[in-house]
Amino acid sequence: MAGIRVTKVDWQRSRNGAAHHTQEYPCPELVVRRGQSFSLTLELSRALDCEETLIFTVETGPRASEALHTKAVFQTSELERGEGWTAAREAQMENTLTVSLASPPSAVIGRYLLSIRLSSHRKHSNRRLGEFVLLFNPWCAEDDVFLASEEERQEYVLNDSGIIFRGVEKHIRAQGWNYGQFQEDILDICLSILDRSPGHQNNPATDVSCRHNPIYVTRVISAMVNSNNDRGVVQGQWQGKYGGGTSPLHWRGSVAILQKWLKGRYKPVKYGQCWVFAGVMCTVLRCLGIATRVVSNFNSAHDTDQNLSVDKYVDSFGRTLEDLTEDSMWNFHVWNESWFARQDLGPSYNGWQVLDATPQEESEGVFRCGPASVTAIREGDVHLAHDGPFVFAEVNADYITWLWHEDESRERVYSNTKKIGRCISTKAVGSDSRVDITDLYKYPEGSRKERQVYSKAVNRLFGVEASGRRTWIRRAGGHCLWRDDLLEPATKPSIAGKFKVLEPPMLGHDLRLALCLANLTSRAQRVRVNLSGATILYTRKPVAEILHESHAVRLGPQEEKRIPITISYSKYKEDLTEDKKILLAAMCLVTKGEKLLVEKDITLEDFITIKVLGPAMVGVAVTVEVTVVNPLIERVKDCALMAEGSGLLQEQLSIDVPTLEPQERASVQFDITPSKSGPRQLQVDLVSPHFPDIKGFVIVHVATAK
Repeated sequence: MAGIRVTKVDWQRSRNGAAHHTQEYPCPELVVRRGQSFSLTLELSRALDCEETLIFTVETGPRASEALHTKAVFQTSELERGEGWTAAREAQMENTLTVSLASPPSAVIGRYLLSIRLSSHRKHSNRRLGEFVLLFNPWCAEDDVFLASEEERQEYVLNDSGIIFRGVEKHIRAQGWNYGQFQEDILDICLSILDRSPGHQNNPATDVSCRHNPIYVTRVISAMVNSNNDRGVVQGQWQGKYGGGTSPLHWRGSVAILQKWLKGRYKPVKYGQCWVFAGVMCTVLRCLGIATRVVSNFNSAHDTDQNLSVDKYVDSFGRTLEDLTEDSMWNFHVWNESWFARQDLGPSYNGWQVLDATPQEESEGVFRCGPASVTAIREGDVHLAHDGPFVFAEVNADYITWLWHEDESRERVYSNTKKIGRCISTKAVGSDSRVDITDLYKYPEGSRKERQVYSKAVNRLFGVEASGRRTWIRRAGGHCLWRDDLLEPATKPSIAGKFKVLEPPMLGHDLRLALCLANLTSRAQRVRVNLSGATILYTRKPVAEILHESHAVRLGPQEEKRIPITISYSKYKEDLTEDKKILLAAMCLVTKGEKLLVEKDITLEDFITIKVLGPAMVGVAVTVEVTVVNPLIERVKDCALMAEGSGLLQEQLSIDVPTLEPQERASVQFDITPSKSGPRQLQVDLVSPHFPDIKGFVIVHVATAK
């Protein structure tokens, strides 16, 4: 019998890409999803005899083996698909044979080598056909990452841009983010992240064999997106100083970060904060085929000692005493959710899983968090893997304020203890609107069910019933608290207070507010009001004091009074961080010894509008007009617009802005030439050395060229 050779391989990229939803990947290799067949056409040196079969070998990772499920040997068959890898003849015309290959829905993901030999040529070595990449498959019902809704698959797997919500609870701001999972080199970089992990470096064969499991893969990515225990992707920085790197607020997406990591030979990229870690992890997991979204939690607890309490120590002006305060409440914190089954916990906990790459606390000796089932968090099942107590505290901890006296005694101060875990937000499917998903994480605040879940979590964590006997909880700082102290509120004072913003707080302008006090009793009262204000980071860490004053107020029976407050621009301009945030506090000391702390977080507003002047079509230039306002009452120069957008611009674009007179409004135009159709996100920032970046974005609907 004459020998046979494969003279040409057609990977049918167009057909397979459309069937597997992978046509957007620009890689030279074929990219397919597991649990689904793909076709390739082989040109042979002669036609196959009817009794001859082709034997295929697929292998991934070093020292691939069938025992580790990183190698499979299988042959063409007319039978129905089995449980492992299968091959079937689709069509044969003379010397041309089309075969259909399929992987099991639990196959290891990654880059595979495909080789072939003829069944009658046992002594001949395999002929290498080439490489292909296998990804998770949310379209496959048997895959652990299966997601039933096509609209959600389009959003959480295929959408290459999104929105991250930042700001404060009362003033939530949308920021565009370019995930760019289909950009050049990104898939290769995402696979490199897995290969650079300590688990792979220590035992590569075993590590690769675990990559069938989304629980394992997401936990590795959670650790590798930050650089704390390894040469991961992003280095965090929360001190407001970004020398030698890029400010977290200057990033507009993940692509530049991932490409810089690769070009820098895997040196961590400086710098990131929570939304940067979440944006990068969303890119990586969507790229690998796991449905993933970015979630923002407003008033997010960082409970370092896991006692379900954020204990804040303040002085008589309501200023945070940082040397005593170990816990913190961030204005917002951003993490990810990914959708997959929890084979380790049972079907009740399938669905959205919390993953957090921000390096806050160690999990099993490594800075990572999750996956933690959102259902488990809502039901108080904090004992389940992974990191349930930390995530539960982020959305459920009590916020407790202590007044620290000079004699080192402390006193509980009345404040809103139920302010943590508000407005948990994510981008809507198919639109730019914000969806509040707080009810996925917890039952309505104050409801009977919410209290039952809280008690259950306390019992899981401390082995006591929340309403049962008193139990000592030793804090890391050495203070001992009664468990009941964390559950019983401070005495409600006989006055009420709140800050009211009198004018929109604009960047570059004076701030005008009032503290509104109300006497809740039928008797006159005297109140000492100690006011303080500071510029802060989004973690609420104070940077510089900008207000410090006291007022003596007499309130008649049921009387309400306003204390006007003005903070001039000159007071805050030097110490305002790029977060553009200010924290005001009023410690109200009533004659009978009652104490009330009133706080207000303010984000300064700015202005930018972006318009596309005409219809956008693939391959046709269209003009974009950006209107900006100089927020300052002084002349500024050296401003620029920085524009970025997948499918709209090949690379980041910088456009000079003319000198701006005080509070001048100006328009700048530039052209873009879209390369991809569909809804595309264009981000444009006004960048200046004189004020924090002013960020904007617009969705451009690009039509296919006629």
